Amino acid sequence: MKKICISFLFITIIILSGIGLIAQKPQKSEEYLRIHIRANSNLEIDQAVKYKVKEQVVKYLTPFIAECKTKTDAENMLESNLAGVCAVADKVLRNSGFSYTAKASIKTEEFPTRVYDNLELEHGFYDALIIELGEGVGDNWWCVVYPPLCFTGNECGYVYRSKILDVISDFYKSKEKQ
Repeated sequence: MKKICISFLFITIIILSGIGLIAQKPQKSEEYLRIHIRANSNLEIDQAVKYKVKEQVVKYLTPFIAECKTKTDAENMLESNLAGVCAVADKVLRNSGFSYTAKASIKTEEFPTRVYDNLELEHGFYDALIIELGEGVGDNWWCVVYPPLCFTGNECGYVYRSKILDVISDFYKSKEKQ
């Protein structure tokens, strides 16, 4: 009887753990539209040109983004300007001596949790303007197009967040209060 109870408890724990993991599956965020620029590779030269492309693409898109009142407006504006985004990126690449080109599209992709100043964007799936430079396999830069966090004149920074470190920090804060 004891073995049956232990087995039942063990199976129940496994089932509840599985349900918990399913319940934690990231959901698609409907509120934000991101921009994601992927470098050709992780070579220093490819990473450097990625930032040049970012500067020019942000400069190109800023007046258009300023006119957008909703995420749908921003998506429509980006969709109609994909060729212009590629032209801007390709010009930077060409002027920097690169033979590869850029590809731009709007896709839904998974992003980790990030913090912008006092705004936290949870891990999940987001619609994004994806710009791939060449092979697009290098480290990337990304920010938020709508609402326009990267298009306000302030450079958009991000902070990596760890749930484990948050729990440890909260634990020590509670100990300090005691």
